[in-house]
Amino acid sequence: MGLKCQVIAYIMDKLAPRKFAEEWDNVGLLVGDGSKDVSKILVALDATFEVVKEAIDKKVDMIVTHHPLIFKPIKNIKADNPVGSLLIQLIKNDISLYAAHTSFDIAPNGMNDILCNVLGIYDREVLDVTYSEGYKKIAVYVPQGYEEIVKNAMCNAGAGFIGNYSNSTFQTQGIGTYKPLEGTNPFIGEIGKIEKVEEVKIETVVPQKYLEKVINAMLNVHPYEEVAYDVYPLENLKEEYGLGRIGTISETTLKELALQVKAKLKINNLRVVGDPNKKIKKVAVCGGSGASLIHKAVSRGADVLITADIGYHDAVEAQHLGLSLIDAGHFATENIAVRFIAEYIIDETQKQGNEIEVLVSESQKDPFMYL
Repeated sequence: MGLKCQVIAYIMDKLAPRKFAEEWDNVGLLVGDGSKDVSKILVALDATFEVVKEAIDKKVDMIVTHHPLIFKPIKNIKADNPVGSLLIQLIKNDISLYAAHTSFDIAPNGMNDILCNVLGIYDREVLDVTYSEGYKKIAVYVPQGYEEIVKNAMCNAGAGFIGNYSNSTFQTQGIGTYKPLEGTNPFIGEIGKIEKVEEVKIETVVPQKYLEKVINAMLNVHPYEEVAYDVYPLENLKEEYGLGRIGTISETTLKELALQVKAKLKINNLRVVGDPNKKIKKVAVCGGSGASLIHKAVSRGADVLITADIGYHDAVEAQHLGLSLIDAGHFATENIAVRFIAEYIIDETQKQGNEIEVLVSESQKDPFMYL
């Protein structure tokens, strides 16, 4: 039994939220009908002619890629240009296409975290922050005896996380006063009489993105007809997301690290800038084209930047700045995520009780060859 195309798109949006994508990027469902049933998916780095042919031959309903096929605005869809020809083939064969590009690069546990996992880079942080979300503090007043119910509901909805700690709250006891007026149905007290109630004030933090969900969860279990709560902006807490990662590895030399990168990415060739004997401890990475992060890597104290598509002038500039470079190729630094995406889709669809066949492209290859 399959799932609707829009459900698969939603599953991918959870992995790579579209809000993270750069403004110039084009991510999400690019081709297809959201109401179409999908029972077989092909995952690839690009929707090339070979990949689309593979999808047609294998009777695939949907292709999921990293790079978007429609990258720039197009004025027509004609068979005499590559993008037009591929779009015609997809539409003729009723094959949907979804792309997760910079949304996946930036997302936690996305492209760059996968690359760090493969290369053994730990204690990592975002290299270049491109998106941040603030936190709020919420305080709610609860009659004594109901604090655990309300507190658990809020934390289960996303409140109370500080770093690697969950269910972080603070509570104080006090006396709440109020007078129920005509037309009310007070949980405690009588209409027209001032009531004094022993209450507990619960305070916790919540990411802005979960605020509405947490408030609704709190209101659903709170015993009062009218709930007193406050929401405060916080300046000292925020979640940051962005391109690249920077972290540490067991100390090694640039040459030894380059050989490790070759082995772990299963490639025969790469390019290196810098002294082969230089000691390496702090490593910056960016899957795909990351030359624009050279200055950011230097400012963050990186010994080396592992990325792809380094130009001649980029290499010269990095030398002047004292930053070593390892260019492992665009394909190798990103294709490692294809199998991860396939396994993720399988896991998520199985949670919904569906058995969808998810294939990893066998035709996708690095367009470069080395003689």
